[in-house]
Amino acid sequence: MIIRRFRPADENAVYDVCLRTGADGHDATRLFADPRMLGHAYAGAYLRLQSQFAFVLDDTDTDTDTDSNSHDSSGSEVVGYVLGALDTHEFERRCEREWWPALRSRYPDPGDVPAAERTPDQRIAHLFYHPAAAAQALLDGYPSHLHIDLLPRAQGKGFGRELMELLLTELAAAGSPGVHLGVSETNTGAIAFYRRLGFEHLADAPYTAIMGRTLAG
Repeated sequence: MIIRRFRPADENAVYDVCLRTGADGHDATRLFADPRMLGHAYAGAYLRLQSQFAFVLDDTDTDTDTDSNSHDSSGSEVVGYVLGALDTHEFERRCEREWWPALRSRYPDPGDVPAAERTPDQRIAHLFYHPAAAAQALLDGYPSHLHIDLLPRAQGKGFGRELMELLLTELAAAGSPGVHLGVSETNTGAIAFYRRLGFEHLADAPYTAIMGRTLAG
C-alpha cells in the first residue's frame, strides 16, 4: 500500500470508502438509499475545494472484489484517505457559495419531517441546508480540521498514523497553529487513536467529541 495525493479520478473511490466506514467505522451501505449521501456531506467539498490537503491510501496490489467502487481500471484500490481544510471558517464560507447550493437543488430539505422520523438519507440531507458551523472560540486556537477513514483491512498497520502525520505536516507548513476534528463519542477505538497522536479533548457537541492538537510551525 502506498500513500499519495488525491487525484480527481479518485473521487468515486473516496466516496465509497466514506460509505463503507460510515457507521462508527463500520459499513453503512445498507443504511442509505442513495450511496453518495455520506460522501456529499463529509468528503466531496474537501476534494473539490481543498484538494491540496487530500491524500489517499492506495492498495496497488489488491486482488479483492473488483466490483467495489473503490477500484480503478488499473486494479488498484483506494482503501483509506485523510482530508483537511486549512482555514475552517473560510472553508465553511466557500461551501456555502460553491458546494451546498448544487446539493440543495437536488435534494429536498427534510426540515418539515420530525427529526426522530427522518431516514438516514434525510438526516444527511438536513445537513446540506443546515451545516454546523465551528465555534470561533475553537477556531482561535485550532483553525484547521480534518477527516480520516480507512477500510478495516488497512487498519492496525500504521497507515492511519502515516496519513495523519503527513496531513499535519502539510497544515503546519501552510501556517496552521492547530487542527481539530469531531469523532463519535461511542467510537472509542478512534478516540484512543487520536489520543496516541497527541489530540486532546476540547469540547462536546451532540453525540460528538471535539478533539484538537497544536501544530509546530
